[in-house]
Amino acid sequence: MADPAMSVTPYWELTFDADGDPDAGRRDRLLAEVVDRGVRDLVVFSHGWNSDRSGATRLYSGFFEPFPQLAPTARLGYVGVVWPSMRFSDEPIPDFPRAVAAELPPRPVLDKDTRHALLETFPGRATVIDQLARLLDQQPREDAELEEFGRLVRILVEVVPPGPQVLFAADTLAEGVPQDEPEIFAGSTAAVCAEFAEAVSHLESPGGVQEFTIPNPWDGAHELLRQGTYYAMKRRAGTVGERGLGPVVGQLAAKAPGVRVHLVGHSFGARLVSFALRGLPEGVRTVKSVTLLQGAFSHYAFASRLPHDARAGGVLQGQQNRVDGPLVCCFSSHDSALGTLYPLASRMAGDARGVAAFDIGRTLGAKWGAMGHDGVQAVPDTPSVKLADALRRLPVKGCVNVDAAAVVSRGGPPSGAHSDICHRELAQLVLAAGRIH
Repeated sequence: MADPAMSVTPYWELTFDADGDPDAGRRDRLLAEVVDRGVRDLVVFSHGWNSDRSGATRLYSGFFEPFPQLAPTARLGYVGVVWPSMRFSDEPIPDFPRAVAAELPPRPVLDKDTRHALLETFPGRATVIDQLARLLDQQPREDAELEEFGRLVRILVEVVPPGPQVLFAADTLAEGVPQDEPEIFAGSTAAVCAEFAEAVSHLESPGGVQEFTIPNPWDGAHELLRQGTYYAMKRRAGTVGERGLGPVVGQLAAKAPGVRVHLVGHSFGARLVSFALRGLPEGVRTVKSVTLLQGAFSHYAFASRLPHDARAGGVLQGQQNRVDGPLVCCFSSHDSALGTLYPLASRMAGDARGVAAFDIGRTLGAKWGAMGHDGVQAVPDTPSVKLADALRRLPVKGCVNVDAAAVVSRGGPPSGAHSDICHRELAQLVLAAGRIH
């Protein structure tokens, strides 16, 4: 029988800490039971910004639910990866209960659920979080207070200097030097907050009243905090993938070489499963497919050379070759988290082009775009197909971009359809990528 909280069986949970160390008991249970349960194809799913196990479990249950009916004769097993991440409580998730919606204070005040998530995600930073919450509540007019807010965000997320952790923080590298360190904190916080406020205002009322009013810079400060946590979660996803999930998949290959593994990741979970490819032991060929759902990392991560810098390449260049099958990247134009806010946050603070947030699709997005907005870029021979066509036929190898906007379409600002992923068609896509029948 399935777990009461899970729609499918057999289901295992793999839990990792921020350093990528697994819960040994849960890992050993998977390794011991997967063969006894007769599993042939194991679907391993990693969440993105969910701060607790219950949110991740609901996501997995919803996504996995169609699988038994779609592949009734397949010997399927399911794994949910749980890692210490977080989601701001004002980000709507389609089909998820939001009983607290009416209780949320108006932005930029930090609601109690998000504050609790910050405390859990960044242990030992309670004083910093209290100071951030106080500033968002009081909204002082002085630019100096916005600068102090930026300083506190930097302390909270522990911006990583060059060193061993840099590979986990960077998506692109030039001659060993990271190209996407969070220099957004190096310039004027007030200016950054003003730009974020304009972007959020446009997302909430495109072409509306915001054209005639000056957005509240503290709305931008709230967004700066959200995007600041992005850097910490981005680094953490890479760490957990390479140091945690990759080695566990290797242990599974040694224990059960006949089990075919299919990695699926949403948002930063897509980055996590991609970095797991870097952590696979040499010679492991049991990963038969990878499906990235609205991946929140650079669309150049798999590129050997960047179009705007021939000396630089993606931190995951060539890793798609570790997959004995296709690496499928789903993207959607309805994902405003990745279409507008991601490139704005990823842009270097020293880049003084001053592009309006709503023009990002033609400018910033080209350089700082995310996988989940326009797919894998600068990898030769990567086709791009509509979801309906992908379900009829997928390449058997290499990267393939799938425009999933037909189903990944619902969600309000600021994230848009970023979390609208529990669809039967996307379950079908995972099965098609893995040649699971």
